[in-house]
Amino acid sequence: MRCVTQSTLTDPVLEVAGLGIGFGARTLVAGAALTIARGETVALVGESGSGKSLTARAIMGLLPRGAALAAGSSIRLAGTELTTLREPALRRLRGNRMAMVFQEPMSSLNPLHTVGAQLVEAICIHQPISRSAAMTRAGELLEEVGLPEPLLKLRQYPHELSGGQRQRVMIAMALSNQPDLLIADEPTTALDVIVQAQILALLKDLQARYAMAVLLITHDLTIVRRHASRVHVMQAGRIVEAGETAAIFATPQHTYTQMLLAAEPSAVAPPFTGSGDPLCEARNLCVDFPARRTGWGAKPADIRVVHAASLAVARGESVGIVGESGSGKTTLGLAMMRLIAAASGEIAFDSTRIDGFDRAAMQPFRRRMQIVLQDPFASLNPRLSVRQIVEEGLIVNGIGSGPADRLRRVRAALDDAGLGEAAMGDILARFPHEFSGGQRQRLSIARALAVEPEFLLLDEPTSALDLSVQAQILALLQRLQRERGLSYLFISHDLKVVRALCQRIIVMKAGAIVEEGAASDILAHPQTEYAARLVRAALDLAA
Repeated sequence: MRCVTQSTLTDPVLEVAGLGIGFGARTLVAGAALTIARGETVALVGESGSGKSLTARAIMGLLPRGAALAAGSSIRLAGTELTTLREPALRRLRGNRMAMVFQEPMSSLNPLHTVGAQLVEAICIHQPISRSAAMTRAGELLEEVGLPEPLLKLRQYPHELSGGQRQRVMIAMALSNQPDLLIADEPTTALDVIVQAQILALLKDLQARYAMAVLLITHDLTIVRRHASRVHVMQAGRIVEAGETAAIFATPQHTYTQMLLAAEPSAVAPPFTGSGDPLCEARNLCVDFPARRTGWGAKPADIRVVHAASLAVARGESVGIVGESGSGKTTLGLAMMRLIAAASGEIAFDSTRIDGFDRAAMQPFRRRMQIVLQDPFASLNPRLSVRQIVEEGLIVNGIGSGPADRLRRVRAALDDAGLGEAAMGDILARFPHEFSGGQRQRLSIARALAVEPEFLLLDEPTSALDLSVQAQILALLQRLQRERGLSYLFISHDLKVVRALCQRIIVMKAGAIVEEGAASDILAHPQTEYAARLVRAALDLAA
């Protein structure tokens, strides 16, 4: 282990000054400056497109093709100027003295190689060590990052691990050569709150052990409060405010920082005042997935992923489903929508049993229940224009007296979703890739609204969005519910968002409902230890 003295703890590991990044004639980052001492965590926050990840890539020498550093840019790692180094010299530093953990480990790990092979490669590139010794070290690293059965994990492929386990592998790889600097670019965005808390606690522990400097890039301000000593706020490629974390959060000076802090969900959903008559209801619902056959023997028994779940959503009510990844939240929602088959149990919509309906019998109900998914870019057909995307549901469900009437309905749905001509101009001929993430999510909502549904399944609709855009989508959903009396089944791992939108909360663990009740009661006085862990991980700054 690298020797760290008291004097080196205050030495700057990273010094960035006058950093500029251009792409052709466009300036993407201008005049960025920051320093990080050994053992210190500095956060870089801002909305998507503000230049955070581009700054991180510039530090690592990984700018995309066509991007270039501006004259006068300086990036120093422990006194070494990186901007003048050629690629072979940078390659010797990357993964060695500086390392990076990316947001989506599945995209960063090679799907064709085992975890062990990838860790061994990272070690052998930078250390004069045999492959067998490197494999031993790889097992030690997996144990160090808290992965159970590390020797088994070495033989597994990335797709055989959960999201949290893959992120732990990425951290082990980043730490394999004990770097001076670790850049964590949105390391927990795709993880549920409990795994998120575990990963951040792991990073904090390993940072103390190795005395690393950490640059934490995130849009989650709760994470910044808990884990960063200083914070830099980036807007449109410029750092507009920097300082001690406590001071920035207590008295933000720049209007952009004030806007980011104000956008963090803190509201409480208005009380439910409806009659309580159930619109969509599940009774003792069970869902099985087929087990994978591993040999020539008899087919193994199916795997039960939802166990006798019962819940009801009343007209005009918002019910949130929370729990860890793999707890069965989305599966339960899809089964209630009859988008996947249930093994047993009953599903009713507006007092009509629909669990036994075939495709034709379900057709009249499809327009009354719609879904909005987490990733609009994946759920919107890239080959269809805005008009075609929104109009498709009208055509399939036979809604509208003709093309002119359907066009009127399309425009009305876009207007309700905040994409009308007054706000966006005429966008009917545009395609999904021409919009931002928040605008694409509005387009998904417009597509659902066009058929005038009564019930919406919202599956993590804000988790991939910036705080300010997230606040806009929440306000939109609340307005639509007031105006149309919509019912929401809202699936999320963000309890702050659930608190702002939902009157009741369902807590799921391992496919079973373990707790349910009023949102205020669950969040203030959870009855099960599991629910209490979720609440602590999401809302308690001391967690």
